[in-house]
Amino acid sequence: MLAAACAAALLAGVPRPQVLAGATLAVALGLAWSALDLAWSLRAAARAPLRVERRAPAAFALGVPTDVVLHLDNDGPRAVQVAVFDEPDARLAFEGLPQAVRVPPGSRAVIRYRVTALQRGPVRFGATQLRSRSAGGAFELLHAAGAGQLLRVYPNFAAVAGYAWLAGDRRLAQMGIKAYAQRGLGTDFRQLAEYSPGEPVRHIDWKATLRQGKPIVRQFQDERDQRVLFLLDCGRRMRASDGAVSHFDQALDALMLLAYVALREGDEFGALTFGNRPGEQRDFAPRKGVASLNALMNRLYDLEPAAVHSDYVQAAGDLMRHFPRRALVVVLTNFRDEDAEELRPAIALLRSRHLVLVASLRERVLGEVAAQPLARPEHAAEAATAHLFAQARRDAFARVVGSDPLSLDVEPAQLPAALVNRYHAVKRAKLL
Repeated sequence: MLAAACAAALLAGVPRPQVLAGATLAVALGLAWSALDLAWSLRAAARAPLRVERRAPAAFALGVPTDVVLHLDNDGPRAVQVAVFDEPDARLAFEGLPQAVRVPPGSRAVIRYRVTALQRGPVRFGATQLRSRSAGGAFELLHAAGAGQLLRVYPNFAAVAGYAWLAGDRRLAQMGIKAYAQRGLGTDFRQLAEYSPGEPVRHIDWKATLRQGKPIVRQFQDERDQRVLFLLDCGRRMRASDGAVSHFDQALDALMLLAYVALREGDEFGALTFGNRPGEQRDFAPRKGVASLNALMNRLYDLEPAAVHSDYVQAAGDLMRHFPRRALVVVLTNFRDEDAEELRPAIALLRSRHLVLVASLRERVLGEVAAQPLARPEHAAEAATAHLFAQARRDAFARVVGSDPLSLDVEPAQLPAALVNRYHAVKRAKLL
């Protein structure tokens, strides 16, 4: 604007020295005004700064959209117009930022935005960034408010919550988990109860029957105080993915569900990882009680599979040394036929003391390719290759586990219910 005015004055015949003097005076006045505007605005902001408080859950679940709320409090005498941008971690996808808001004097404005965790582990929120114009409009001011925050992203425990709800409502079949009547089974005494038709006569307690004047039976439950150990592969095989969710994340979901079920039924649950980078192996000593689930989650929530070869024999030796007491050992991995020669001796070592369940994750795409319509000649070749690969995998898996009916080779989505069903089968058959 000043340049245009100077050009117009020169074209109108105003002498150049006068134009230069006028321009110099205008620049000086503009700089003085800007300095006063900046000083006054900074002083006003320092006297009554906006206070920002972030309210977020203590932890996020992987892949679950979650609201974060910002409270902006204005204790000053003037309204404040600001653009707000929070600083969510790079591992959080967000929507709803930045937002412009006007905060009247002596009042509060509330801003909500949504984040979705893309990766497990610790995440950090920085200070909230506030951008506003100075009182005279000469500057845009940017300053930070509020405090940073360190939070955690856990595996999506919706499967555990869903199991708890279904178990309470006796609708386990909705998750693919079979429910079985428990009365009269097992060898651990549970309670005395009035006889019902169909109960074994040998369970009648004759002393209690004489006292009560009616038939009383002893009821039993599955053996408690048994031990379940999870041997979790964290090596390169577990970096596979079907869509947005990795095999490893689905494996952790299955681990948490099985832990919940075992702890809820009175058994101990422990875990040991292998295939980690040096120094990153995790172990969780067997514990009882559903409250132990939080400790287990805090121990394993930030694990990520590494580009490392998994040594099955060393993992089996580590488990034998750490946990000598007989247990149901669940070995969870992503099996390949070339792993058979290494996995077989590891399983044999574990079976010398423990009951072993090998659970292998199979890529979903393999079944999709094998089942695709044969619309073109190349589809037939792809389907035939997928069938050959699947057959080679089944043959190699059979060589490793033998005729063991417990072991599994399933797609990741089928793993949680399959593991719980196998666990229940072990309990019913009293294999431990």
